[in-house]
Amino acid sequence: MRRTTPLRTGLSALLLLGTWATASALPAAAADAPAHSAEAPASPELLSAMQRDLRLTRDEAEARLAAEKTATSVERTARHAAGSAYGGSWFDADSGELTVAVTRAAPADAVRATGANVQLVRYDARQLNAAKRTIDALPAPAGVGSWHVDPKANKVVVNIVASHRDDNDVQAFLSRARQAGPVTVRQTPATPRTFAAGTVGGDPYYTGNVRCSIGFSVHGGFVTAGHCGSPSAAVYGWDRSYIGNFQGSSFPGNDYAWVNVGSGWWTVPVVLGWGTVSDQLVRGSAEAPVGASVCRSGSTTHWHCGTVLAKNETVNYSQGAVHQMTKTSVCAEPGDSGGSFISGDQAQGVTSGGWGNCGSGGETWHQPVNEILNRYGLTLHTA
Repeated sequence: MRRTTPLRTGLSALLLLGTWATASALPAAAADAPAHSAEAPASPELLSAMQRDLRLTRDEAEARLAAEKTATSVERTARHAAGSAYGGSWFDADSGELTVAVTRAAPADAVRATGANVQLVRYDARQLNAAKRTIDALPAPAGVGSWHVDPKANKVVVNIVASHRDDNDVQAFLSRARQAGPVTVRQTPATPRTFAAGTVGGDPYYTGNVRCSIGFSVHGGFVTAGHCGSPSAAVYGWDRSYIGNFQGSSFPGNDYAWVNVGSGWWTVPVVLGWGTVSDQLVRGSAEAPVGASVCRSGSTTHWHCGTVLAKNETVNYSQGAVHQMTKTSVCAEPGDSGGSFISGDQAQGVTSGGWGNCGSGGETWHQPVNEILNRYGLTLHTA
């Protein structure tokens, strides 16, 4: 979080002495919190990062952000219109449109009237989620990476580590999973891991010998990853000054925590851009659909962008399974845990873990921020 110009140095003091919402960190009280009404154009730096990571032109990046904002709004209305026939939804980056799956033709016209496309499917969201919950209860071997409901496939996708696909325990798990409902199997190149790190240089927060990244500011503190610290553990800032303590923490099962702020630190609704993009204001926590673009930055790898690949995925870390995660194509590395995922100016979640790195690529999961806010009764600090 070090700055190179006098102007940015002044802002740095505000951000670093505050519990900032870092979209420059790697892995609201109500879910479905509405977006802030103020309009804020995308910065040239943000568009540049999307061009780099998503291989878009500037015009394509601007058009995609606009289409994703519309899709996020449409999804809520379309879900209500679909009622019990709702089977999930996804955003298509090529067409710029949202598609909603329904199990009956009756509500199709009402769904189309919201601006969404319609696809008829066999299983509704409740059936798919019930199948996933059954799989959640199964003991998963290390060769099983994760599993989630894929609305486009209308199945539960089980991701297995390619090098373990023929293991007897993996095959036994798949056999039991298929008994739960509609399942399809895909391969992933590596085992998921968390992105905490031992103490190294950078702009982090520290607890014990672990370095992680600050997530989003809430009134009274900030949210971050649960695997970064246990309740009551002391937290120190980038300059090693005392910030506060973990007030709540859950891992595995979940991967979220929150830290109170005091001792001269305060909170601001900002995600740090690390000089790659301008510092981003946080205006709400409306959840972006599958297929939408999302960006994150952290104390190790700074700012990177990608796409939302899946929601409500169960990730099988070596420490135990973590539920209700969002999978993205954004890269991350050790030390990025706990940091912000943001879509436009809307907070999405805090970095948990993944596989790969920012040299060769990979995938990263985040714990949705609205779940954390609801769990601890916190309110997101917004601009």
